[in-house]
Amino acid sequence: MPSPFWCELASRRMATDTRSDVRFGGLADADLLELHRRMVLLRTYDERSVVYHRQGRIGTYAIFWNHEAIQAGATFALDDEDWIFPSYRESAIGLVRGLPAETILQWWRGHPSGWWNPADWNVASISVPIASHVPHAAGLAWGKKLRGENAVAMAFFGDGATSEGEFHEGVNLAAVMNAPAVFICNNNQWAISTPLEAQTRAESLADKAVGYGIPGVTVDGLDVLAVYGAAREAVERARSGGGPTLIECVHYRAAPHATADDPRAYIDVARMEEERANECLGRFERLLIDAGVLTAERVDAARKDAEDLMRAGIAAAEAEPPADPELVFTHAYVDPPENFRNG
Repeated sequence: MPSPFWCELASRRMATDTRSDVRFGGLADADLLELHRRMVLLRTYDERSVVYHRQGRIGTYAIFWNHEAIQAGATFALDDEDWIFPSYRESAIGLVRGLPAETILQWWRGHPSGWWNPADWNVASISVPIASHVPHAAGLAWGKKLRGENAVAMAFFGDGATSEGEFHEGVNLAAVMNAPAVFICNNNQWAISTPLEAQTRAESLADKAVGYGIPGVTVDGLDVLAVYGAAREAVERARSGGGPTLIECVHYRAAPHATADDPRAYIDVARMEEERANECLGRFERLLIDAGVLTAERVDAARKDAEDLMRAGIAAAEAEPPADPELVFTHAYVDPPENFRNG
């Protein structure tokens, strides 16, 4: 359930100005500030996690720096009853639903307390195998339709996932069954070290939607409002019986694939630095400040709240007692071999 910290933030949002502005897709000032807060929270989680990894406090970590516009923008179009299916690149996306930071940190620490009941948050478990969760999202969406429930499933994956069979199977199933699903492709143009042109001859990944008979949309992956607008239309279409949509969010990866990766061996470093200078959070902040919606004081407050949340999260994670090693075998062996017990 949402923490007191989360409830306090919600009460603050209710006290803010609620005027809407056509320049921002009709979003009220309070919505824009909440969207900004979520981006700051995700950015802070990512930056602190890299530090925690370097300190040996979490294991190998998949970096999502500069992907916050996609994660926050797309999920902002969802209702509470809708489901989110993350890949490892969206490991912290549950934060937008109030999932405790310590739970996600424990996942990266390999501790059993890092797994949550998906039904508590409508956030599926983090998927590490590429594209394996796409059929899961399609199946859940179809199941919701069969039950007459008004929920949408949204799955996130990278450009590399579109080269996997499970991507085809999942999207095709959703299309044939007219399931209420939205597929968000984070096209940062690199599948680890494989560039996009080595994966496909398609002019855009959104073009793949044609083969499934569903809409395909391409947006700027660094423009949180563009992502939100496309996702909102897709969610509305899915909820009203119009079936699934594939949204391709295009940008250029501005950080290593993971903490175990050195992209200098294959990536365009100059292009990467150029993209970092135009990163999505700073871009959104400048837009809101120029419009008079956001102030420097609010920016500082949002960052402090996020940093405090992360400090509390790592403290709570590290306070957990070590896991019982026998948990590894509990559901694998009725009688574990003696050498397992004594190892």
